[in-house]
Amino acid sequence: MSKSKGKKPQRSGSNVFAAFDQQQIQEFKEAFTIIDQNRDGFIDEKDLADMWASLGVVKDGGFLKDMLKVSPGPINFTMFLTFMGEKLADTDSEDVLNSAFLTLDENQTGLISKQDFTNALTQLGDRFTKEEINQMYDIAPMKGDSVDWKRFIKLIKYGGDFEEEA
Repeated sequence: MSKSKGKKPQRSGSNVFAAFDQQQIQEFKEAFTIIDQNRDGFIDEKDLADMWASLGVVKDGGFLKDMLKVSPGPINFTMFLTFMGEKLADTDSEDVLNSAFLTLDENQTGLISKQDFTNALTQLGDRFTKEEINQMYDIAPMKGDSVDWKRFIKLIKYGGDFEEEA
């Protein structure tokens, strides 16, 4: 009777780096480095407090601890990239976002006036606060006084800063 060796159990983890292209990984690395204020390779409560302070916001220890609770362990770059992938995966599909923005872009110009966009954000669905709207406009791609919603969708879905399309 011969003994047959069983196969070792295979890990079924996915490579988080495969979910992003090199440019996205580099951008996330830059963001991680900005948050990792003490440059020890991990994001901890002090790093988060310092990052918020650099933005002019003071957050209490409870808020910071809650932010860190989402991680089962220390937040290194791989864990950070995993979080970013999960957050990006939790957004609606491009088709859904396109349809939503088209309802506000009656002339199909690819632009939504700041006033119309603000009205929609404060009166429809999950209503945004003034602070949330200001934060959104800080990052939204603008053309004059209008949001370039096609570029905004790319920013939401892929996290990158995309060049203006011709």
